[in-house]
Amino acid sequence: MEQLSWIRPTACANANNCPEVAITADTVYLRSSLQPDAIAQLTRDEWRSLLSGVRNSEFDV
Repeated sequence: MEQLSWIRPTACANANNCPEVAITADTVYLRSSLQPDAIAQLTRDEWRSLLSGVRNSEFDV
C-alpha cells in the first residue's frame, strides 16, 4: 500500500478515539485511531454515499 496521509476531524485533534481518513485519487481509506491497522477501503462513490447517509441521519438509532 502506498504511503497515506491520514487526517482526522479538528474536533478530535488531541483525542485518542477518532476516525481518520486518507484520500487518494481512486480510494478513500478509513480507520479508527484506536485500531490503526484495521483499514476500510471505499471507492469515492461509496464515500459520497456514506457521507450523504450520515448527513441525512440514516444511521441514527
